Amino acid sequence: MATKHYESVVIINAALEDPQIEQTIATILDHIKLSGGEISETEKWGRKRLAYPIDKAKSGYYLINRFVGPTSMIIEFERSLKLEENVIRYLTIALDKKDLEHLEKIKQSKTEEPVLEKETVPEKATNDESKD
Repeated sequence: MATKHYESVVIINAALEDPQIEQTIATILDHIKLSGGEISETEKWGRKRLAYPIDKAKSGYYLINRFVGPTSMIIEFERSLKLEENVIRYLTIALDKKDLEHLEKIKQSKTEEPVLEKETVPEKATNDESKD
């Protein structure tokens, strides 16, 4: 069975308490694993303001998952997200080779610490001429 790389963005109801959000995240990750996917990366962006209200909510908790799995698992995974009452919105996309390369570049740029060069401060010019 063919496997692909996927990225899924899930917006969870931000009005929930932190333990409830963590439980919802654990449930989502379990759905990926049970559907035959292998999670490669999870980013918790936290509570963010929405661009427009969704079901009267003005903010949501953003979760980004990158995973590898068979193409047949996406239907079951998205079905589970649709049934999850704490999920406001979701979007799953397939990543191609360019996307994976771009993500790798971003990862590398985050791990490389910029070398700060010591700035040289110009010394004040002294005026040896006496004022009359």
